[in-house]
Order: sequence, then structure tokens, then C-alpha cells
Amino acid sequence: MSKVDEITRESWIMSTFPEWGTWLNEEIENEEVKPGTVAMWWLGCTGIWFKTPGGCNITIDLWTGNGKRTHGDGRMKEGHQMANMCGARAMQPNLRAVPFVLDPFAVRQVDAVLATHYHQDHMSAEYAAHVIKSGMTTTDQEGRRIPVPFIGPKKSVELWMKWGVPAERCVTVKPGDVIKIKDVEITALDSFDRTCLVTTDSTGPDREELTGKCPSDMDEKAVNYLVKTPGGNIYHSGDSHYSIYYAKHGKDYQVDVAFGSYGENPVGMQDKMTSVDILRMAEALRAKVVIPIHYDVWTNFMADINEIRVLYDMKKDRLDYKFHPFFWEVGGKYVYPTDKDKRAYHHRRGFEDCFEAPQNIPFRSCL
Repeated sequence: MSKVDEITRESWIMSTFPEWGTWLNEEIENEEVKPGTVAMWWLGCTGIWFKTPGGCNITIDLWTGNGKRTHGDGRMKEGHQMANMCGARAMQPNLRAVPFVLDPFAVRQVDAVLATHYHQDHMSAEYAAHVIKSGMTTTDQEGRRIPVPFIGPKKSVELWMKWGVPAERCVTVKPGDVIKIKDVEITALDSFDRTCLVTTDSTGPDREELTGKCPSDMDEKAVNYLVKTPGGNIYHSGDSHYSIYYAKHGKDYQVDVAFGSYGENPVGMQDKMTSVDILRMAEALRAKVVIPIHYDVWTNFMADINEIRVLYDMKKDRLDYKFHPFFWEVGGKYVYPTDKDKRAYHHRRGFEDCFEAPQNIPFRSCL
């Protein structure tokens, strides 16, 4: 049978998806985290993988889905949070703009699965299924072997359980709760994700009417996290908007690195922090490094990180900023505090061993 005869749509998908195969899985597994540091990988959107010297692996907001895949009927569900927010009815053109850099079914060890909230691009049924079916375990504070926990606010836990995650595997957190896993301490903090406040249980015509009602309890829908590691304290803001209460968090906790959801909001929409918001958040949190995320994934919210860079350079001296931004790439690694002075990431370029083996060229003049 010829190559052409062998190829099918299914064989193409299996040979090319996920785009990075198990490359990043292998890199994370093989990474030896040095004492006094923490290694992190950006998985796309707000998904982050953390690995510590004590061998603690946790994920926050690992998501393995996509956005629009067809024009369909061209309509947005009238109960979608974006429709609730601005009254739009035309389909949102949010296509996934970045590749899948991690194979969730090739993950061999994780110690906790965390979600900041229950929106579809922050949780993964596929990842949950693999963690459950693989029988992965971790150790609790007393050193006993336990099944890997799923940690999140009430609404996230309800969604996991709807998917089939056993209730006893789920840990519901609210601001102020503290969970210890190996050499990591996780503190749940207030979320400022106001999009969550206009998210209704139904996205259909029977959606809850929110007009004139007191907003629902944010603590049940979303949380931020402070991840205390041997390498420093990492603040994950989920999908939070800007809030002056970041200053309270900055006074109550030491923050070394802060992740903030950045994006170019379309007219009539406020779902991501702007460049100004990212800088204000970092200043309020008294962070040392701020890293914008989320701007990568949706085609209709993609933003230019150079806007943050320009504003930072304009304001840093006058406002005496004590932090600097770091511009990452999806699939890239960031080690704190080893990389604390870096300003931008580039994937490994390779060819480090050039001219160490004989060349196969007619003459050196070809070079």
C-alpha cells in the first residue's frame, strides 16, 4: 500500500496532535530542581506547572480544550457570561491561537490539580480523567499515601464531580484556607474575576435573571492562589480583573512573582487586565517580577506585550517601581530566583555542539 493510500484524517491527527507530543512532559520529568528554587512552565492560557526541589508537582488551571471550530449558526448562547455582560448575540470569534504543548495523558506524576475557577478554559475533563484512571497518588502532611487531590472553589469542585471525579478526591477552598503538599504551602485568596459574577448556571434562555440582584458570592466561584515554595512565593491571579484589594494581599503576604491575565479587550467587553492594570497589580502586590499570561490563547483577545514594556519604561523611574516584567513564551521554563533578572524568554535555539563533529561540505568557503 502506498503512503497516500495509508493516510487518513485520523492518522494525520494522531501523528501531529498534540503538536509538541511528549517533549514538554519529558522535560518536566527530567528537570532536577535545585535547592532554594522553583521551576515553572507556562502551559498556555493561565495554565502553570510548578515543580519544587522536594519533588512536588502541581498544576494550576491546566486546560486542554479549544475555542470555536466552526461558524455554526453564528450566534452566542444568550446565557453565556459574555452575553450577560454586554448583551451581544453574535458568535464570539475566540479561536485557540497556541498549540498544545503538554500531553495530559502522558503525565506520570502530579501531586495536586488546582483550578482558580470553573470557566471552560481553566479546567480539563481530559486531564481529570487521566489523573483518576491512572491511580496517581501523593503524600499528605503526615506522610501517608493518598490519591491526588483536586483543589478549587465550590463551583470548580461541583464541575469536577459532575465529570465523575469522586467527592472524596475534591477539596473545596475559600479565601484564607491553607493546604500543604510536600514542600509547598498553598493559600487561597480573594479573586477579583468579575466575569464570574455574571456567569449563570444555565447558558440558555432559562438563564438566571441577574438584573437588580445582589451579586453572588465570589468566594464560591473563584479564588486566587499564593503558592509558597522553597524558591519563593508565587501569586496566581486566575482570571482576576484589577482591584485595589491587591494592595491588601501585598501587605499581608510576601509576593515574589505575580501572574496576571492580560488581554486586548474588544469594544464593549472587560474580561482581561490592560497593560496599565498589569503594572498596577504588580506594584500593589509589591511583587519583584510580574508575568502577563492569558493574552496568548484567544484570537479575539490577543495583545501586544510591548505595550507593557513601553509603559513600564515610561513609568518605572518616576514611580520608583521595585519590580520588572518578564515576557514568557508558552511551553517555556522559568526558574525563580535563578531567572529573576531576565526580562524575556526565548526557546532553546540549539546547535550548541556545532563544529564538534566532522562537517560534510565540499569546501569551508561554502559557509
